[in-house]
Amino acid sequence: MYINPYLFILPRSPGQIVWNYKDHTQHELDLDYSIRLTQLINNPDLFDTHSIIDTQLLSAGILTVSKIDNPQWGWDELSKIYHIGTQNIPCEHTPQNIHEWSRQYLSHCNEVLATPAPVKERQQQEAGQRIALPLPRELRDDSLVHALLQRKTCRTYTGAAMTLDDLGTLLYLSLGYLRERDGDRDDSIADDLGARRSSPSGGGLNACEGFLLVQNVDDLEPGIYAYQPTDHSISRVNSLPQSALGVLLAGQHFINNLPLGLFITARFDRLWWKYEHSRAYRMAFVEAGHLSQTFQLVATALGLNTWLTGAFADRQIEALLKLEGSAEQPLFFVGCGESDGQAMCQEMHGLLREVQA
Repeated sequence: MYINPYLFILPRSPGQIVWNYKDHTQHELDLDYSIRLTQLINNPDLFDTHSIIDTQLLSAGILTVSKIDNPQWGWDELSKIYHIGTQNIPCEHTPQNIHEWSRQYLSHCNEVLATPAPVKERQQQEAGQRIALPLPRELRDDSLVHALLQRKTCRTYTGAAMTLDDLGTLLYLSLGYLRERDGDRDDSIADDLGARRSSPSGGGLNACEGFLLVQNVDDLEPGIYAYQPTDHSISRVNSLPQSALGVLLAGQHFINNLPLGLFITARFDRLWWKYEHSRAYRMAFVEAGHLSQTFQLVATALGLNTWLTGAFADRQIEALLKLEGSAEQPLFFVGCGESDGQAMCQEMHGLLREVQA
């Protein structure tokens, strides 16, 4: 008999909460169950098939008949619990088409809106402490201002092909190591930290990377590609999945004809190389956010619309990117293409009209 390795225990008087963070299940144990679990943790061979407590612990998955593979994480247990515990959002039914997704999402939104919204502003300490800031001044080159004003999340795409030139520009300015900044160094920067992107990175580690999902780009075969920022190139990793893109992205089928998507991944081995603390895990998400926004602004400047999500099937994406058991893991998805600029898909508009009728 074995103890499930994906557990942590919370003391909650008058008992304990045993949490399986991989399967998103929890069990409350009273004193008798807590004492027995402690005995079995000390010696799993004490398992008694005639004991009701023992058999219930086994049925709950706290105990297991066979040893569960527990891959080497690389650093501390806290970040491992956070990463694995936030994977694979529990979903009773994944939408199988755009109509199911629309109904499910609308129902969820109605449930959320039925509860009071959090206070938008922080509590003021003193009414007189606020300082009015001047309005933004006009910049000599308004291309950034235009991109900032025009960037929006769109959920309707024509499926039209992107050009390879636009793809090259998009990747270089968002994920590439900028050759224009090669001279922007001093002796304090280590050789391994010399590469510079347009977005900031914790410790200059550039711990985030990118995998392309190419569905319709001129002169490029559809498939999954890894971007290599050192020499501004891509390498093919896999074919496109047989299922629609929306199946991988939590049933969001309105995105099925997106010509280009980018999975932003994090190299945790690079983070822990410099920052040997679980707080480094936060920096992976911060960096992914920077890269996502840069990607969207560049795409907007190129005349494309964008869409982004953190909802996807982790294990399927890991397999698609060939990252199973790796210290590199997917965190976020952002895509772009030609769109009519609608924030909501046509099916949702139709459903709302039916509800309002």
